[in-house]
Amino acid sequence: MYGRRWGVRYHKTPLSQTEDSCFQPGLSQFFSFSLLLDYTTAPPPTMSPKLRFFLVVLPFLLVSATAATKPLPLTTTGGLPKFREAPAFRNGIECPKANPSSIIHIAMTLDTTYLRGSVAGVLSVLKHASCPENIVFHFLASHRRAELRRTILTTFPYLNFQVYHFDTNLVKGKISSSIRRALDQPLNYARIYLADLLPSGIRRIIYFDSDLIVVDDVAKLWAIELGTHVLGAPEYCHANFTSYFNDKFWFDPFFSQTFRGREPCYFNTGVMIINIRRWREGKYTEKLESWMRIQKRQRIYELGSLPPFLLVFAGDVRGVEHRWNQHGLGGDNLEGLCRDLHPGPVSLLHWSGKGKPWLRLDSRRPCPLDSLWVPYDLFRHEPLFPDS
Repeated sequence: MYGRRWGVRYHKTPLSQTEDSCFQPGLSQFFSFSLLLDYTTAPPPTMSPKLRFFLVVLPFLLVSATAATKPLPLTTTGGLPKFREAPAFRNGIECPKANPSSIIHIAMTLDTTYLRGSVAGVLSVLKHASCPENIVFHFLASHRRAELRRTILTTFPYLNFQVYHFDTNLVKGKISSSIRRALDQPLNYARIYLADLLPSGIRRIIYFDSDLIVVDDVAKLWAIELGTHVLGAPEYCHANFTSYFNDKFWFDPFFSQTFRGREPCYFNTGVMIINIRRWREGKYTEKLESWMRIQKRQRIYELGSLPPFLLVFAGDVRGVEHRWNQHGLGGDNLEGLCRDLHPGPVSLLHWSGKGKPWLRLDSRRPCPLDSLWVPYDLFRHEPLFPDS
């Protein structure tokens, strides 16, 4: 005589073989569960209605729990991240009418990898600006320029901006491998070519990296006078400057004379005020390219685009308050461990280093200071169970 036995089994199904869109791309497998009904020679067991209900519901509870522990996909395949529309930021009555003398020009790069950071950075600038309508953004993009422009336009419908094409052939054959792959991307060198890409009428610009937020009025940074300097940035003279170049550089009789007559200090190129007119006149793009070619032949440093700037400008930089670049929040270039703020007031938070706040948040391993970035994140998260 045959009876029935109830049980639960699970099997693994590769994600690529399913149509479930609620799982993070890159998750190799997910668990699905089913009820097992088979026949044995054992007598039918006594099963209460509650137990029967539990066995039916259990598979769905387990699947839901598994999905809840995984981040949802950021985009559809090949698409760009989707963002909520930012509010409109308007000038106050005390703001001057927009004219060449009252416009603040800000340059940033745009790409698919750092787009979420760029959007947060733009929002932070607008949110804290006293005259947001007097700010013009100049974005540099090497690929998918039309799509990136559309994303900025739909996210910030009232923003004054332009998107410029950065030709990666400009740095072809000039980039040397560094300690972190992200530092080797051509767009990381686009800041060197700002003077060539921007309209001739622009005489001054602020350059911002895509992994920072501004928590103060950017007009204060813009108001800093550069004097005879081409470039202004926060300097860190307590840093070990010699560590940015290798022994081959320091022991070479020619290279070691590079900083003669200067007192070089480290500065981070993620926040800079640049006199574009003086840059063009001094042919500083060519000077930076020259050091890139030397590095390609002789390898005198291990980082990406930073050392050429140090070689050309260190010791001749208009110092800016440290509050305008609380950098290093992304940790070092290898592990990206959590870090604390430097002592002192803060006007700008910069996640330079390997760790980026949006990636750490999505992986559910954020650092404490990443919570300061969250209010500026306009990324539109997909629902766990989208409407059908």
